Amino acid sequence: MTARQPGNVVIVGTGATGYTAAKVLRAEGFTGTVTLIGSEQEATYRRPAVSKELLLGTKSVDQVLLGAAIDDVDVRSGVTATAITDSAVLLDEGDPVPYDALLLATGSRARQLDLPGSAHAFTLRSAADVAPLHADILRTGSLLVIGGGLIGCEAAAAARSLGAEVTVLEAASAPLNRIAPAAISQMYRDLHADNGIIMHTDVAVTSLEKQDDGTVVAAAQDGRSWCAGTVLVSAGSVPNIELAAEFGLHTGAGILVDEAMRTSATGIYAAGDVAEVPNPILGGTYRSEHWNGAVDQGTRAARSILNLEVGDLDVPWGWSTQHGVNLQFAGWTDVDDEYIVVRGSIDSRRFTACAVRGDTLVGAIGVGFPKDIRQIRTLIASGDPIDRDLLGEDWLDQPHAVVR
Repeated sequence: MTARQPGNVVIVGTGATGYTAAKVLRAEGFTGTVTLIGSEQEATYRRPAVSKELLLGTKSVDQVLLGAAIDDVDVRSGVTATAITDSAVLLDEGDPVPYDALLLATGSRARQLDLPGSAHAFTLRSAADVAPLHADILRTGSLLVIGGGLIGCEAAAAARSLGAEVTVLEAASAPLNRIAPAAISQMYRDLHADNGIIMHTDVAVTSLEKQDDGTVVAAAQDGRSWCAGTVLVSAGSVPNIELAAEFGLHTGAGILVDEAMRTSATGIYAAGDVAEVPNPILGGTYRSEHWNGAVDQGTRAARSILNLEVGDLDVPWGWSTQHGVNLQFAGWTDVDDEYIVVRGSIDSRRFTACAVRGDTLVGAIGVGFPKDIRQIRTLIASGDPIDRDLLGEDWLDQPHAVVR
């Protein structure tokens, strides 16, 4: 017997995950009501553009929309869900919205630094953050970025293209250290230096202080200090798990779900940045904070709500464009993984490198060879062990690159 489908589906979150889920529900022939609730005013846009094209000013939000409006979906923009019950979502304005199935696609927010003077800094997470930051960079002509991760480095590159003097402060020993090994981190440090950006690592910022002339001084624990007209804090993200936690759903680093995006409560699902999903290859769980995870998990959640097959979880991947160099990365990497270059060279800034852990292929990173990254994602998903002796320049061109 086919399981009964819900009559009312409510999706909290109008980002890529929520939008994709609503679109898939309708594409699969769901005829019940679909309500999409989100605090952002904008239609769903491609969030990776925030620290790239939108901050540069080369594109508007309308030019990076994810897609057209979905037929017969009740979209509640600029409305915040304040609580959930067993049968309804409560809003900051308007009547509660009843549901038979609920998808929490609440995403994440920029992490704030708990230090004196933090109110003097900008954060960059949504389209609404772009205009004031862009205007301030143009007004002051200088930017201090606290955080050398993906968004921080992308924002630094954008600000430099806008003509600003840019300095980046990173707490770790290298930029992009969450996704890149030392040699590739150094490549990016050199790339930024070649474009006039000053980068300091091993910096523990302790305070921000606004001066009489309007500039802001960032002081470090070791006594060093830096000054700029504009300061951006880019210290990672925090998943928006509050609704789930207050309702009593099981949470960890995010909202805990199974491979079908089901939470610990029947009829409630979670997907996207906020979801903590099982790792089908390495075991344990992880949060995918990248674009493909948002789209893939939104699709899976919609199909799960309709009691359809969901297939295997996608291997996470992402990309970053800085100073015209497009980096792609995939998998589940760790600082202790060994990286083996299988095409090109890091010095040439055109390469593919595999991350291996024992005889397990766990990730890849590269510049200039996007097809390689797609191929390696397939090999990672197979879960098959690799023969390390085969990892060389022609490894990806061989049909027997994976030990069967």
